[in-house]
Amino acid sequence: MTDAHEDPTLLLRDFVNTYDVESGRDRIPVPARLAAWLAERRLAPVDVEATDDDLATAVALREGLREAMAANHGPRDAETLDDLDDALAALPLRLTLAGARPALVPLDPPATAAAGLARIAAAVADSVAAGTWPRLKVCQEGTCRFAFLDTSKNRSRAWCSMSTCGNRTKTRAYRARRRPAAG
Repeated sequence: MTDAHEDPTLLLRDFVNTYDVESGRDRIPVPARLAAWLAERRLAPVDVEATDDDLATAVALREGLREAMAANHGPRDAETLDDLDDALAALPLRLTLAGARPALVPLDPPATAAAGLARIAAAVADSVAAGTWPRLKVCQEGTCRFAFLDTSKNRSRAWCSMSTCGNRTKTRAYRARRRPAAG
């Protein structure tokens, strides 16, 4: 089985974005949809079955990754990262030194939903090794929280879209400055 994305960074972005914070839409709300999402990305075989435990691990992994990406803007929340560590500990991963560099790889059997989630977790190490992890961020607009790849030269992008979320934030700040002081 080959990975769906050659770029682990895009896989991580796409996984985090399976939940749209603004609309509340979840593309993996039940185990069957999680299994289908993993199969669509060739992270698991088409006939893989996911359990409620797999779904709980996927949601914890997704939201932990979202918070870790948000931390790429600034200081990290230790409690949130503890939750991510717990999700990662639930996955069947091992460290191998067999290749050109150390890598995380899923344990056998490869035909489970947990192994598909382990491939997502391994993509974090691949993204770090490729130098793209610090560019994975979450939109600073509180109602959005969409994951994006910061391709700006100085790595300072704060919003997924300047025309939407950046404009909302700047308009809100402008209006707050123009509002008369209460008194």
